[in-house]
Amino acid sequence: MYFSNFQVWALVYLAFSFRSQLPWASCDNTWNTANCLGLQTLNLTLAKNHTNATSAATEFWERRVLGMSGGIEELGSVRWELALCLLVSWMFCYFSIWKGVRSSGKVAYFTATFPYVMLLILLIRGLTLPGAWEGIYFYLYPDLHHLANLEVWIEAGSQIFFSYSLTIGTLNVLGSYNHYNNNCYKDCFWLCLLNSGTSFVAGFVVFSVLGFMAQKQGVGVDSVAESGPGLAFITYPQATALMPLPQFWTVCFFLMLVLLAVDTHFVTVESVITSVSDLFPKLFHAPVRHEIFVLVICSSFFLIHLIFVTEGGIYVFQLIDYYGCTRACQDFMTVCQCLALGWMFGAERFFVIIEDMTSQRPSVFFKLCWKYIIPLLSMISFILYLVDYQHLRINDWYIYPDWAYTLGWAMTLSSVLMVPLWAAGQMCLTSGTFRQVSVQRRNHLWCVKLVEPLFICRNDQSPFFI
Repeated sequence: MYFSNFQVWALVYLAFSFRSQLPWASCDNTWNTANCLGLQTLNLTLAKNHTNATSAATEFWERRVLGMSGGIEELGSVRWELALCLLVSWMFCYFSIWKGVRSSGKVAYFTATFPYVMLLILLIRGLTLPGAWEGIYFYLYPDLHHLANLEVWIEAGSQIFFSYSLTIGTLNVLGSYNHYNNNCYKDCFWLCLLNSGTSFVAGFVVFSVLGFMAQKQGVGVDSVAESGPGLAFITYPQATALMPLPQFWTVCFFLMLVLLAVDTHFVTVESVITSVSDLFPKLFHAPVRHEIFVLVICSSFFLIHLIFVTEGGIYVFQLIDYYGCTRACQDFMTVCQCLALGWMFGAERFFVIIEDMTSQRPSVFFKLCWKYIIPLLSMISFILYLVDYQHLRINDWYIYPDWAYTLGWAMTLSSVLMVPLWAAGQMCLTSGTFRQVSVQRRNHLWCVKLVEPLFICRNDQSPFFI
């Protein structure tokens, strides 16, 4: 549901972008307060003189779009515009995946490539703005004092995990649709190159606009840079409102954001549906039953998701964002996967499989990473997360009630404890001593379907056979 929320917000902004006067550019709207500062008066000096001042973009985001309540304990009513956009989001998701990868694959050709066109347009425009190169300089030449901070590198590693969708199962599920002889080695290389390359180019788009906005307001780039939803829904709309033809650039930006969110949304939902369907193939792989099952899943998530579009929904979103898929979950899952792959299943056995599939034996560096380097670094990151843990706060003033923090940790532990609890259950349900069970599991016969009815199989005591 995480990326679906970005899609909902982006759709609302996209609808408002076609107005002759962008509503986040001025304070002449019904939702604005007496402390509102329009774009023409928004600068650092005036902000200092008005301690309670808020920008027009911030008030549009908090008061018009979200209708923020006083806290998570005040959910309030459902925002009908957000609920309508949410319905559109889940309907698009359903019709993208209701036929399985046959339909989602065709949709992905457009949703995964068209954002690059929008990105290129915004990049060209950003580089031609006055003050853009100050923002790019800020982007390319970081503060060396910050680079000496271990926390910066740990957070960067966490972002790579999140950006590549590692440890959450999406790549594993989508990879299961490949043919046996698919070159997964080459796919991984291109995935990393395109993903990081896109992020690098997107940095020029963002910081060129931030440099332009900083020059307009007469402040430093670090004063206008934000992280999280604020960058996409407060800072960037502010900047586009200062440009000539602001509606065009705003439409380009939010259309790109919608398509990026759509792509990620239906792929993650598809991974959940595929995982469940593969557990019960006779029940859910039938054509009509599959469509009904997808409809039930999407409808159920839509109803659950309605809590996100209430007046207190942003507090729920921030809670899930902070606790639902944390660095602790990523690091612990990484350690478990590396132990399972490098030590239990065996890195050498995995090398044999990859070589048989791709006719290319991976570098020994990967074996060192799977068995030693990655588990060690991930465990260090996991420990540091627990040591440096701080309670979630919103805007440095709102503190969640204790029950919300308990709920947050329950979400974290639901991922962290799943692997050891499942492993313990399997050990208890399998007869024999601990050593016998371990050997039995390790020598378990594994097979890969080639073409029905041919399977290629092996175990530790026998070579490949068909």
